[in-house]
Amino acid sequence: MGMPKDIKIIDCMLGIPDAEDRSAWFDPFRPLIKDQQTLEQFAMPAQYMFKDIPQTGKVDDFVSWTVEQMDQHGIDKALVGWNDNPTSYRAKEMFGDRFFFDLPCDPNKGMEEVRRIKRIHAEVGLSAISVFPAGTLPQVAINHKYMFPLYACAAELGLPVLLNAGIPGPRIPMETQKVEHLDEVCWFFPELKVVMRHGAEPWEALAVKLMLKWPNLYYSTSAFAPKHYPKAIIDYANTRGADKIIYAGYFPMGLSLDRIFSDMQNVPFKDEVWPKFLRENAIKVFDLK
Repeated sequence: MGMPKDIKIIDCMLGIPDAEDRSAWFDPFRPLIKDQQTLEQFAMPAQYMFKDIPQTGKVDDFVSWTVEQMDQHGIDKALVGWNDNPTSYRAKEMFGDRFFFDLPCDPNKGMEEVRRIKRIHAEVGLSAISVFPAGTLPQVAINHKYMFPLYACAAELGLPVLLNAGIPGPRIPMETQKVEHLDEVCWFFPELKVVMRHGAEPWEALAVKLMLKWPNLYYSTSAFAPKHYPKAIIDYANTRGADKIIYAGYFPMGLSLDRIFSDMQNVPFKDEVWPKFLRENAIKVFDLK
């Protein structure tokens, strides 16, 4: 059976644009980029991987516009990155029942970043923290000592951590995101929920092995059109991993919701997997009410 129509979907990676110009997406790791095509021609750092990147056009209220897009596709709630800017505060104030938040973090900042996590969590009520290891400057690997204060902080606060894993889309080095690095983290922090983002390719089979090994490790489907979900991940969800695979999109960063949910009809999940994939696993992992 295809995707059911009656599930209130939870999207675990969605963005609220701040403006039509998205060039600021490059800022954290722009010094790492060396190829001129990326610097001079790309509107988003991994543009070569995506067709028809969504364009918002002129929008007066990006927060309300985002909720309208969610409503059109049956998305009940969405995990978005928290920024200390008016857009994030308006999203929480206007639609606190529709958005929950992760805080993008920089392990290079040490205890300053730990204090920031605790401050914002006390103010906002975070649902997760996140790190893009290949996009840190300098780059910091998933299992590097600089990451451990963030992991300890997240474990103390009861927050999951979202980690990009696998070869990064932007043309920057991949070493920091090798899936094997997750093994040490899951071992040292058994109470910390760790969620892989952005595919884990080409080590998706290893990702499955590690999810079988570690009960605190999960996988989200962010940045992949459903027609490109790795076969190993679909097979795992349909067998022993139904509780481990979480739906996450990539709108409006690289994929339109029309594209995602058109493709989704052809994903060969078993009937009993769909509710967990689209909603229930997110409620469990992110402790949603």
